[in-house]
Amino acid sequence: MDVNTLLSLDRPILLDGAMGTMLQQKGLPAGAPPESAALEHPQWLLDIHRAYREAGSDILYADTFGASEKKLARWGLTPELVIPAAVDLARQAAAGKALVALDLGPIGQLLEPAGTLSPLEAYEIFARQVRAGAAAGADLAVIETMTDLAEMRMALLAVKENSSLPVLCTMTFEENGRTFTGCSAAAMALTLTGMGADAIGLNCSLGPAQLAPILEEMARYTNLPLIAKPNAGLPDPLTGVYDVTPEEFAGQMSLLADRGIRFLGGCCGTSPATIAALRQAVSGKVSRRKVVEVPAAVCSATQVVPLDRVRVIGERINPTGKKKFKEALLREDMDYLLGQALEQTAAGADILDVNVGLPGIDEKEMMVRAVKALQGVTGAPLQIDSTKPEVLEAALRVYAGKAIVNSVSGEERSLSTVLPLVKKYGAAVVGLTLDEKGIPKTAAERFNIARRILDRAVSLGIPRENVYIDCLTLTVSAEQDSAVETLEAVRRVRQELGLQTVLGVSNISFGLPARPLVNQAFLTMAMATGLTLPILNPNLDAMMAAVRSFHLLTGKDRDAREFVAAYGGDTSPAPAASPSSPSSVTLEYAVEHGLKTEAAAAARTLLETEEPMTVVNTRLIPALDAAGSRFESGKIFLPQLIQSAGAAQAAFEVVKEKISTSSGSVSKGTVVLATVKNDIHDIGKNIVKVLLENYGYTVVDLGRDVPKEQVADAVERHHAPLVGLSALMTTTLGSMAETIALLRQRELPCKVMVGGAVLTADYAASIGADFYARDAKEGVDIARQVIG
Repeated sequence: MDVNTLLSLDRPILLDGAMGTMLQQKGLPAGAPPESAALEHPQWLLDIHRAYREAGSDILYADTFGASEKKLARWGLTPELVIPAAVDLARQAAAGKALVALDLGPIGQLLEPAGTLSPLEAYEIFARQVRAGAAAGADLAVIETMTDLAEMRMALLAVKENSSLPVLCTMTFEENGRTFTGCSAAAMALTLTGMGADAIGLNCSLGPAQLAPILEEMARYTNLPLIAKPNAGLPDPLTGVYDVTPEEFAGQMSLLADRGIRFLGGCCGTSPATIAALRQAVSGKVSRRKVVEVPAAVCSATQVVPLDRVRVIGERINPTGKKKFKEALLREDMDYLLGQALEQTAAGADILDVNVGLPGIDEKEMMVRAVKALQGVTGAPLQIDSTKPEVLEAALRVYAGKAIVNSVSGEERSLSTVLPLVKKYGAAVVGLTLDEKGIPKTAAERFNIARRILDRAVSLGIPRENVYIDCLTLTVSAEQDSAVETLEAVRRVRQELGLQTVLGVSNISFGLPARPLVNQAFLTMAMATGLTLPILNPNLDAMMAAVRSFHLLTGKDRDAREFVAAYGGDTSPAPAASPSSPSSVTLEYAVEHGLKTEAAAAARTLLETEEPMTVVNTRLIPALDAAGSRFESGKIFLPQLIQSAGAAQAAFEVVKEKISTSSGSVSKGTVVLATVKNDIHDIGKNIVKVLLENYGYTVVDLGRDVPKEQVADAVERHHAPLVGLSALMTTTLGSMAETIALLRQRELPCKVMVGGAVLTADYAASIGADFYARDAKEGVDIARQVIG
């Protein structure tokens, strides 16, 4: 039996339920790693796996969720020691009646640019686990509980490149339909489908009643089998018991089976009883989902751009003909590049072309740096622009989304090197209508090359909706008849092949006076002919006016809302201050957009005329507040918030340098932070630390798994007026309560704020906490309330 055999049964496929809580019921000590059970308590695992198999599970997850080198090292264990033992025990319990999955969970650190873990390091961590699991005889791999699409991609690549295992991918979503880092269900579906996942879905976080809208969004962007493995509702912080019974869980999951969800199972709070009830509830059901026509679209982790109208590709991140950009690349001025990106998206660009090819620099290294940095400040999808396959692959490897590759041509060498990369990484591709003979003069010849590129792409398994054709804009001053041929080629590609069409618009007017007039007229003609993806400078209002007018006149802009929003108050909108000119960038702008170098420069300028604390209180803090408000309203997401905090930190360091020569202090006060005893999760605490420091507080970070005595000693030693405690597991909430009790027993004059996924405001109050912080921004608000 294998995954394909299961899928051929045309019925819901049952996964297993929770592992951690089952081990705790067996006697696993609080704080001990569940993965150690394979070595220290093998009978426990055999009992648990057999119970799930007997309840009806078709797939058993081996006890390897946290078996990464990062997590095991503190216990003196390795993946090569733990994983084979865990897989073997699951295989024994399966006894040929169920499949065994190698379970891969998050590493526990944020990837660049939001964190410090490099994508390459993450890949190697997962690859080590995959090699151990495949060698041990796992039937498939599951990647679960991911919140970061970048980390999910690295895990998926590790499975695909280090084994032949089928792979199921699930992420953890919040009720707003996004993950902790802001990834949407649509972006996940587009990205992982293209990269070759065998099934996708969600697990953990929510109960079954909250899943339907997220799964519906996912289903619009993929025809892969879908997975639902939710929690049994929410846990009671006092008892640890989840609030959805097995029967209620099964009833709600049965409704998902009716919608065609193929893989059904349980996560936190579920048990063999839950799976048994689920098996009974879906018995006899046929699991089918209608095949959907997946819309043409590209995406970053946080933003999907459907290609359902003309979409503008910004051309400014390209050194060709741009002296300042060339100079910025040579001095490795990444903020200049980021400024160009922000300027274009503010002007209306939907997608950003990224080209960093320049003699004298390492293009591959610079492209990787640029792609990482851009993902930290903008959600606009990227078009990777290079003539070198090794540069394209390096960029595609670190891009968390579905990118566009610019480009492939009709030349055999190009087709054979570029298209396999497009297929492997699930990208879209721009096909240039030229071949070994050069650029044909006639529309018919260009159309034939376009059809050849399409046929080759489809033969490799690249969906036709991922092939875009550039019919090539030639300079009309040199070849006047070429414009008509280009437009005719665009028309045929759009009408006869049904593909998206691309043109570099400004090429048309080289060598002519009044170039903007020619460019705008050509753009309008091309859009009317079938151009859907113009590459242009969105900072030129005449070009964006042509696009907006076209949307208005063709009915894409319903009720003229977008046109009126752009021009209702002023038909000649003033351009925003250019972030590419440091002297014009305010501190507020730099912080809002995460520009570290510019923030530091702006702070130095302000300090020439303003007192340091005036800069902090009237400029820096309000700028961070604005970024926090945008985060809370869903206008930006965690990566952008962290970049804003980093820019504020750069400015804050300049302020501290200024103050260091005087007797003043820039610190607003001290906050002690700790993840409580027996809890090893600290991503949330670390984000709180970053924000607090950038608001001017001194943070004493005690780390994770911190004894209550160490917390109390630190509060007393540093005279801290505020302490923040974090816990992610219900089993460690007792440690949190004990820590607060000790602080009160010692009569330390401090306030206590608590946070973590399993906490509620009511429970926080019941254990004596003064405040409950829902997220990092609320933690800052509490510090301001307590300390000022």
